[in-house]
Amino acid sequence: MLSKIPFNKPFIIGNEVEYIKDAISRGQISGNGFYTKKCHAFFESYFNAKCLLTSSCTDALEMSALLLDIEPGDEVIIPSFTFVSTANAFILRGAKIIFADSQTQHPNIDHTKLEKLITHKTKAIVVVHYAGVACDMDAICDIAHRHNIFVVEDAAQAIDSFYKGKRLGTFGDLAALSFHETKNIIAGEGGLLVINNKSFEKRAEIIWEKGTNRAAFFKGEVNKYGWVDVGSSFLPSDITAAFLFAQLEHMQRIQFQRKKLWNLYFDALKEISNEVGLPYIPEYATNNAHLFYLNCKSETERDNLIRFLKERNIQAVFHYLPLHQSDYIKNLYDSKELFQAQRFSATLIRLPLYFDMLVDDIMEIVKAVKEFYYSNQ
Repeated sequence: MLSKIPFNKPFIIGNEVEYIKDAISRGQISGNGFYTKKCHAFFESYFNAKCLLTSSCTDALEMSALLLDIEPGDEVIIPSFTFVSTANAFILRGAKIIFADSQTQHPNIDHTKLEKLITHKTKAIVVVHYAGVACDMDAICDIAHRHNIFVVEDAAQAIDSFYKGKRLGTFGDLAALSFHETKNIIAGEGGLLVINNKSFEKRAEIIWEKGTNRAAFFKGEVNKYGWVDVGSSFLPSDITAAFLFAQLEHMQRIQFQRKKLWNLYFDALKEISNEVGLPYIPEYATNNAHLFYLNCKSETERDNLIRFLKERNIQAVFHYLPLHQSDYIKNLYDSKELFQAQRFSATLIRLPLYFDMLVDDIMEIVKAVKEFYYSNQ
């Protein structure tokens, strides 16, 4: 039975269908077509950096691992509380993943414990801006600079979010964004690699084009193209880019609506904040309204709340299982206790939030959450 209020719902806001038809009429729907170039122009202005569309954020992270020349013996530090793609991109290149714990107030990486994880084998720190809320990038970039290691931002959830007034995705040597259907700006699937370290720009285009210098050929920089490096087929279809560009034209409207819905949740649930934790936004960060979560007191309470909402046809989910305790990683090397990551994994619940939600939907969910806590007092 489908939930009356689903966790997520894809949406059309503007010219998505018209642009897809136009892309087809232009006679090229493979990668790096008309709409891909329009998206590139948008993002290169937005981030003031070289940008490449990818088929997913996972692809952008895998490109990052290739650009950093990750190889067996290298160590890469990532938070345990993240999606598996953050780790997989570097595992595929043979790296050993060093898992970091979360903060006490927020699932983001605890930067105060990073230096203890760094060894002479550490090649990169990958930070994840969970819920679109910034990690402490000044502290993290300072640590990376002092130890001469790279920084990669997994900014999958962080479009239109800032750290001390500067866009997330502009701090790391590289950054990866997602346009999966659960994100703020969607294309079904889709991602973006932001290249802030200019030394990676030319090679990024080669890796993006299956290890060939095809992009340079079409710019007239070489008179023929061939296989010059490792790479893969990271380009999305121009149909994906057409859908995405239509969404980008309405980013401000999308963000206004999401923030309105997020604030409705927050304001309506403040009265039970002694019973259940509400999202925490540090003073240096902004809120892009990517998701709204509650932090329960125990795993049992979290599971009971999910079940309670499901009985009322409201789909809520939990997020994530800690990667350092996954079956795959435990088979590779010894696990350890990362108490905050484990706590958030056991207690955090995500409530429905999507562009087409009605105010009445929010109020119905709020009413159900309050009913759950009032009935359990």
